[in-house]
Amino acid sequence: MLQILQDILAGLWETSGLYALTSSPQQLIMIVISFGLMYLAIVKEFEPLLLLPIAFGMFLSNLPAVLSEDMIFHAEYWNEQQSVDWLWKVLHDGGLLDKLYLGVKLQIYPCLIFLGIGTMTDFGPLIANPKSFLLGAAAQGGIFFTFFAAACLGMSAAECGSIAIIGGADGPTSIYVSSKLLDGADSSLNTGTIALAAYTYMALVPVIQPPLMRLLTTKKEREIKMPQLRTPSKTEKIIFPVAVTLVVALLVPSAGALVGMLMFGNILKESGVCARLVDTAQNALMNIVTIFLGISVGATTTYSNVWNLEFVKVLGLGIIAFGLGTCCGLLLAKVMNWLSGGKVNPLIGSAGVSAVPMAARISQKEGARVDPTNFLLMHAMGPNVAGVIGSAVAAGILLSVISY
Repeated sequence: MLQILQDILAGLWETSGLYALTSSPQQLIMIVISFGLMYLAIVKEFEPLLLLPIAFGMFLSNLPAVLSEDMIFHAEYWNEQQSVDWLWKVLHDGGLLDKLYLGVKLQIYPCLIFLGIGTMTDFGPLIANPKSFLLGAAAQGGIFFTFFAAACLGMSAAECGSIAIIGGADGPTSIYVSSKLLDGADSSLNTGTIALAAYTYMALVPVIQPPLMRLLTTKKEREIKMPQLRTPSKTEKIIFPVAVTLVVALLVPSAGALVGMLMFGNILKESGVCARLVDTAQNALMNIVTIFLGISVGATTTYSNVWNLEFVKVLGLGIIAFGLGTCCGLLLAKVMNWLSGGKVNPLIGSAGVSAVPMAARISQKEGARVDPTNFLLMHAMGPNVAGVIGSAVAAGILLSVISY
């Protein structure tokens, strides 16, 4: 009788989640990390709208699976080379997060997020000051410098492109590019780790950028006041998204999906006749896609995907890409200031990265630090929204070159 009781208790223990955690401490480590990310999202408010879903997705996928058929996410479905019955396997045998992750795998979520961003973005400052396009383009320099740096470390072209795009400081673009490039590639990297690094650095914009801005600019340059921008007409605002889509689609077809959805959202907003659609894209659709994207991407951050040398390289090269992008924007703004005879505040150059509107706010904050009467926000918004377009174009260039 005592032996039977011992066998029952042993069976209960071996089928419990606690036993699984003690036999696989790696999962426990990842769960603790997910708690740390939740803390940063809730208490420190570091990109909480995406960091919290990512953290909870990490938490769910690293919980011990008591019954394998009840797992909500199967990492092996996404790490192995896909066969012809891969989609059927996911739909038939996959868990909840497997099915949600299809939106990442098929590049649906990033494009829908760009649609929502388009409905929330005012391209007026960019239209009023077209030179801002140059600053948005310059800030993408970190992407291409880092691409070659990753290549020097012996990484494949797909890995180089996936890591380099982090320099654009644009989470959806990073997900879009990495999901395309790493699909079926022989690599230990995956979209989840790229997304985690990208959103981590986006959240750290207020930490990373200010020291670089102060290092590369003088106090006199930071004090420069810029004149108020003109107000573009409604006609200009309607023509702009159509013109940008046409030019980008003709020059860089691979960027057509991202830029097209961004500009589609913007023309819905600027037309003034699609209020219901704009409201849906800005709120309900954007919120739903953000939840699905965050929790499904977080689910891919298992111990084997994070605790390796490759992920360390991703983090290291990612911050180099982001830092170089900020520096490139600042340096071109300094050149423009010199050419204009001291009329351009170089601080707006750092806003050329695609972290909208956070990077523009940092430019405003640093300008106000030396002169509280200096208002740079609208001037910085021009390069900032140009950076969104620039990161999408850079993504298209990477996809075209690597696919070729």
